Amino acid sequence: MIRRREFITLLGGATAWPLAARAQQGGIVRRIGMLIAGAPNNRGSEANLAAFRDGLAKLGWIEGSNLRVDLRFGGDDPEHIRASAVELVGLAPDVMVGSISTTRAVQEQTQTIPIVIASGGDPIANGLIRNITRPEGNITGFISAEPSIAGKWLELLKEAAPRVTRVAIIFNSELAPTAPSYISRIELTALDLGVMAIKTPVGTAVDIVRAIDAFAAGPNGGLLVLPPPLGGAFRDSIFQLAQQHRLPAIYPVQADAAAGGMMAYATDLVDQYRRAASYVDRLLRGAKVSELPVQFPAKFELVINLRAAKAIGLEFPPTLLARADKLIE
Repeated sequence: MIRRREFITLLGGATAWPLAARAQQGGIVRRIGMLIAGAPNNRGSEANLAAFRDGLAKLGWIEGSNLRVDLRFGGDDPEHIRASAVELVGLAPDVMVGSISTTRAVQEQTQTIPIVIASGGDPIANGLIRNITRPEGNITGFISAEPSIAGKWLELLKEAAPRVTRVAIIFNSELAPTAPSYISRIELTALDLGVMAIKTPVGTAVDIVRAIDAFAAGPNGGLLVLPPPLGGAFRDSIFQLAQQHRLPAIYPVQADAAAGGMMAYATDLVDQYRRAASYVDRLLRGAKVSELPVQFPAKFELVINLRAAKAIGLEFPPTLLARADKLIE
């Protein structure tokens, strides 16, 4: 299987497109169906969508003129995600856009409409794609985290809070099919660091409260939250419980740290959604999914929320602060 480093040279031309081909197709209104994780009125989601729309507009696709976007939020409810997928595919869009946690539901409804993943975990581990350089089905896109990054999450958490000897790996048991691939990397790193890694699947906000309360009864704990990003209510519950129990925590998207989480190590999803617009553009202009290789992130950024750390009485090591790409004070 060919991995990222072996096809990185292909990516330079993946978003290039002759300017002459960007002329609007007069009189034709194209349709995009968009089903993403999360909830409306979420700052992270709003920023991602703004970047996606801006990317489309710069490529000549203007909503209300030659483009219609039907948007639905999946939240953390698998049944709602499936119902939204049925609804959107029924509208017969030219292209579907989703996150990794919503794409399977869309694929179950169509194997012909092209699907662009705008963010999420490894689609190979998820069983959605077999060939990342020339996708064979109807799915391609942009991946925000692959399993190898999971060990780094634990390393950073341990560096930030050296006293941590137990870590709860929190993931949505129904929306995180790639969780085993992350967990296996975390467990290997945990052995090296002398940390006990505890799988903590959750399905509801009640599950989160019960699981973290039970975990916090033991000493020297920390939290590691896996992708996909949890929705507003779930995420806020984790923030509150982490502060209540004075648990250091690391999250899989930058928006989590910006919203109140202690730290995140992640790629820039805003930039990724903007780049996803280039794939939608090419598909609308006749490109085939097989011509668009899956793209993996080239850069991760460390975001530290000093307010969240102060709330649990944690002081970051100066060496870690010096390496941070963003500090929230």
